[in-house]
Amino acid sequence: MQVQDGAREVTLKLVYYGPGLGGKTTNVAALHERLHGDARGQLVTLETADDRTLFFDMLPLEIGASGSNARLRIKVFTVPGQPIHAAARRLVLDGADGVAFIADSRLSHVETNAQSFVELRDNLQTHNMRVEQIPLVIQFNKRDLPKVRGDDELHRLAAGSREMVFPAVASRGTGVVETFLALFHVTWTALDQQHGLSEKLQLGPGLPQRELGSLLGVNEPIEQVLSRRYGCGTPNGKGALPA
Repeated sequence: MQVQDGAREVTLKLVYYGPGLGGKTTNVAALHERLHGDARGQLVTLETADDRTLFFDMLPLEIGASGSNARLRIKVFTVPGQPIHAAARRLVLDGADGVAFIADSRLSHVETNAQSFVELRDNLQTHNMRVEQIPLVIQFNKRDLPKVRGDDELHRLAAGSREMVFPAVASRGTGVVETFLALFHVTWTALDQQHGLSEKLQLGPGLPQRELGSLLGVNEPIEQVLSRRYGCGTPNGKGALPA
């Protein structure tokens, strides 16, 4: 997180992490497309021989119509998922304020998801962060494909985890906004508790979530958005979910 007190601007870095071809790129591209045009920066794609890394910058958003003149910038990254890009994943993860782990729902990818999640934990440790402490949400993508993990299983997993877990078909845009708003919500809430951002920027409760949701065409309360997750009771804080 970066705070410019004079400019009353806060910059957050959010990273989409997960195995190769799990849907990170599709999520971020769909999110970029969904944003109002005047709120999104250019979508930058860094091509490699077998993967892509995406980045875009949500342009400074004016929040606090009551005259606080606060500004919020959100930098959204994906990591390249293929195994040969391990060093690039560590680099992109540096300085992350929150992480969305994008898992592949197919039964054939259970082990690949687990390996990627272990790598996420290890890479966070190299940056002196712990997976149990960083704001984290999990998405199980590709729910439209055959031979995927069942909803009952994922409800049980989510009920035993501190993270919010969302179903998605990112290629259709399903679950994309819910995952992102949940990621922003848990990240903002954690940083607000640590640094008193709302008080410093003179923002009312839930105002950043509402205004960011509005830029994505969401006008319902954040609680309703979050309720579309697996295991939608209160997370019990038992620890990180092994995806």
